[in-house]
Amino acid sequence: MKLAINLSVIFIAISIFVTTLLCATTDTSSSESNANADWSDLISSMDKMHMAMGAVKPSQDSDVDFVRLMLPHHQAAIDMAKTQLLHGKDPQMCRLAQEIITDQQLEIELMQRWLKQRQAAPAAGNRKSVTETGKEK
Repeated sequence: MKLAINLSVIFIAISIFVTTLLCATTDTSSSESNANADWSDLISSMDKMHMAMGAVKPSQDSDVDFVRLMLPHHQAAIDMAKTQLLHGKDPQMCRLAQEIITDQQLEIELMQRWLKQRQAAPAAGNRKSVTETGKEK
């Protein structure tokens, strides 16, 4: 588990470094087409998020529902931050976008682990103990 977390942190650090270079070297010669692409990408991220959130069915468990709705919300934040890194020019906003990517990815991983543990726990608790003769206890 620690190895997976360490690898995630290393991957995110490398991603931040690469995206910093991308943000710093953004071509400003075609600013109008960049603005249109930027806006289109941002709206696309939002549309994708709304569709994913709309597909979530209520589970009658507010904790589970919260997490299932937050997953696409966080992914949209990551997608929008990546758009900022591709098209943004302000170093402070690029740095913020990098932090959003890092933080939201770690939170997504936490929520996914929580959901897996939550789904596994009731299954283990619902299993009926069976004796050696095959009859339930």
